[in-house]
Amino acid sequence: MGTLTVRVDVSFLPALGATFLLVFARIGTMLMLLPGLGEANLAPRMRLTVALILALMMLPLHRAAYPADLSNPAPVMALFGGEFAIGALLGITARLTISALEVTGSIVAQQLGLGFVTAVDPTQGQQGVIVGNFLTMTGITLVFATDLHYLAIAALDDSYRLFAPGAIPTLGDMAAHITSIIVGAFRIGVQLAAPFLVFGLLFNLGLGILSRLMPQMQVFFVGMPVSILGGLFLLLLVVSVMMTSFLGYLEGVMQALTPRS
Repeated sequence: MGTLTVRVDVSFLPALGATFLLVFARIGTMLMLLPGLGEANLAPRMRLTVALILALMMLPLHRAAYPADLSNPAPVMALFGGEFAIGALLGITARLTISALEVTGSIVAQQLGLGFVTAVDPTQGQQGVIVGNFLTMTGITLVFATDLHYLAIAALDDSYRLFAPGAIPTLGDMAAHITSIIVGAFRIGVQLAAPFLVFGLLFNLGLGILSRLMPQMQVFFVGMPVSILGGLFLLLLVVSVMMTSFLGYLEGVMQALTPRS
């Protein structure tokens, strides 16, 4: 009897592996900067696992978008640079958007007299005002509770339509996009803190009138506790509206990156 010989062609594996690494470069860079999943206190293995799972999901969908010939190192390295840049742009967009709550927290803390009260921000691993930390953690929690994090995955999928592999966005376009995101984050941060700006203005105006009417009164020792209690009560009243407005703004930013949604 003749010998049956089975030959398995594995010549496609190097190109497939290189394509997977390119997909992983875009996804991994985005997740490294994404709020909630890219935090310093999150286990690196968990971030790596999520990135690998998403890369395996995206690979069959967008494998054809990459060049078939990946044997030349120079074009492959250029593709890697472009994928890193695109992933960083998407991650920075989400990170800067969530920073609007830090702006709100800083303004609220100043109006309440808590600007000097700082604590370690668990999302950044550095000092931040305690009100800003609270609002940021609340915002990230609500993003996952309301399933808005799926928009980040949709934006990642649609990024292959906005930024095809090899088509690196120009520095001018990236700078203009990041500038618009920063301006929008600062604007929405100030708008969310508007009730506290009015509260601080009226409260300090009242304290000024009171100090003129009663010069012997220790206005600072009376006004500070009242300012903190009144501000915290106001925060309790408006925090739900603030978070709803912020989630609407975040949804609008993410939908701008998902043209098919």
